[in-house]
Amino acid sequence: MPLVSVSNPAVARIVPADVRNVMLCGHNGCGKTTLIDRLLFENKNLNKMGSTGEGTLVCDYEAEEKLHKHSLKSAMVHFMHDRRLFNVIDTPGSADFLGHAISAFPAVESLLIVIDAAKGIEVTTRRIMRLAGELRMPRMIVVNKIDQEGVDLAGVMASIREAFGQECLAVNLPIRENTDVIDVLDHGRSTGGVMPTFSSVEEAHKAIIEQVVEMDEELTGEYFEHPDQLDAMKLHRAFEKAMEEGHLVPVMFCSGKTGAGIADLMHVIAEQAPSPVECTPPVLMFHDGQDRHTFKPQIDPAAPAIAHVFKIINDPFLGKLAIFRVVQGTIKAKTDMLHGESKKPIRLAHLYKLCGKEHVEVDHVVAGDIGVVPKIDELRYNSILHENHAHDMVSAPDVPLPKPLYGMAVELKNHADEAKFAMAVHKLSEEDPCFVMERIAATGQTVLRGLGELHLRVAIERLKSRYGVELTTKPMKVAYRETIAGRADGHYRHKKQTGGAGQFGEVYLRVEPLTNADGEAGPADGFEFVNDTVGGAVPRQFMPAIEKGCRQVLATGAFAGYPLTGIRVSVYDGKYHDVDSKEIAFLAAGKRAFIDAVLKAKPVLLEPYVVVEITAPQESMGDITAQLSGKRSRIESSDLRGDMCVIRAVAPLAELMTYSSELKSITSGQGTYTMDYSHDDRTPPAVQATIMAAYKPKSEED
Repeated sequence: MPLVSVSNPAVARIVPADVRNVMLCGHNGCGKTTLIDRLLFENKNLNKMGSTGEGTLVCDYEAEEKLHKHSLKSAMVHFMHDRRLFNVIDTPGSADFLGHAISAFPAVESLLIVIDAAKGIEVTTRRIMRLAGELRMPRMIVVNKIDQEGVDLAGVMASIREAFGQECLAVNLPIRENTDVIDVLDHGRSTGGVMPTFSSVEEAHKAIIEQVVEMDEELTGEYFEHPDQLDAMKLHRAFEKAMEEGHLVPVMFCSGKTGAGIADLMHVIAEQAPSPVECTPPVLMFHDGQDRHTFKPQIDPAAPAIAHVFKIINDPFLGKLAIFRVVQGTIKAKTDMLHGESKKPIRLAHLYKLCGKEHVEVDHVVAGDIGVVPKIDELRYNSILHENHAHDMVSAPDVPLPKPLYGMAVELKNHADEAKFAMAVHKLSEEDPCFVMERIAATGQTVLRGLGELHLRVAIERLKSRYGVELTTKPMKVAYRETIAGRADGHYRHKKQTGGAGQFGEVYLRVEPLTNADGEAGPADGFEFVNDTVGGAVPRQFMPAIEKGCRQVLATGAFAGYPLTGIRVSVYDGKYHDVDSKEIAFLAAGKRAFIDAVLKAKPVLLEPYVVVEITAPQESMGDITAQLSGKRSRIESSDLRGDMCVIRAVAPLAELMTYSSELKSITSGQGTYTMDYSHDDRTPPAVQATIMAAYKPKSEED
């Protein structure tokens, strides 16, 4: 990759006020990663622009990203511009990888929301804008690809203001048939007869200045008295405050392909984007043993050092890389630091800064800056590094990560890879907090969970390419449970003659439902075994064998192949033989008598129900509720919150196994949902009959 070294003596002299931490977010294909290449190229850190087709973009360096031709994880670059240190984080645009963007929110002061000028506002754009607004994060909108033929930039600007509010105002405007831009923040009128593609310099300048001065009463007075003589420092402070409070969302126009507007974009970030000193410090949490309080760090290089690990990379050459933001003090190489509540210090032998896959070694990282420490296995996502024990109980900020609800059952192609598989999944989940693995005892399946089908498909590709672990995928099973609704007797005589001593055991037993916690009949957990025989019909020493036979059925099921629960068994009669009766005979007799009784006791199949809460655009409410009604669900509430609706329902889990992709289709990717277990309830007779018909019990030799 033609990347020029970004090491610069000026980096070593950086103070917090000189740092600009920004993240590029936006929908897939809007040009974020190309835009970062353009920033590096225009700043003389890159000899040649990369390309998606050739797989040479600085931030898309993984094999999977080159194969899929778009970003699949967050990546980072840094460079010096106009005496400022820029830390720029690139993020994927697919909703399946949204966790990579949200997990890095605490590392930056500003979000740059990138919009494709031809496609306009897309799904991920809306989700990020809404979430960032809720978190009160300063936002800037970058309209990219203005060089495309036939783009309606006036229409794009109008749609931005309609979707995100009248506080979205241009700080530059496209000129010369969209091949350049003109700044309207610092210039109150056009020069040389240059006219913008839409609007006017005077109109745009007046709109943004009046929006900014509203944040400062004194500045407002000065504006009305001398509109052309405003104090630049006061105006900057008001601009930054307006961004932080959501009173202003600056809009900029550029082209990552041609470089139009890139110099102005860097100028606005350098001069107007908040620094770590100006923005509200990241809020950490402090546990005092009883309560949890907010902890606001000091953005001071001389304070005791505290750093927050917001990303992990498992690099094939450098090992584990922990990417951190220094929230207080200065982190220095070749020093010892504590992490979390651990009493044992860890040695920071080396520190780096990232530029794509390249690593530049540094000797320290100041408050507000972002760095990397390699080869420390103890560090995890959200770890806190700190200098002294006074900060042992400081913890990471709460971040609203999406829950990994989309599941896929997997099996190893080579079962000898079991240990390697566990290690590989652990490494991937360290890098991606929205990727998890669980083993479901009720179904016996290993399940990978993520944010969507593409998310898991890429994870499976990485398991193969990085770690040599190959998987086959299967549909997830529902964790049904068997029980009974009635009372019945069962009987079985086990008799086997093999030439020598035989086997003999005969059991009569009765089954009935256990009552639930309220003492009423209904689905209940557990198992109860009682010996009600009299007169020694079955010697006491054989009772444990009968119970063991019954418990084997509890695990494997009696009529559908799922665990059996909520049942009481009483053995009331039987027969034995002085010579041929053995434990194995009564185990087999007890098992078969138990199955016989269950099949006659109105067998019932229970299925898990979940509470699902869906958040989606208002216009999708009718389609969502109609679809849920066809899934045997019960709508409990539906509320409107701004332009979104929130629907709460209870539904069978079996009906929601593919709901992630279904909701994505209905809402064009704008809907999200959460799901939590509610209770178990009976399956409809038709569903139970289908499952029972498909069950083929294993034959066994007694």
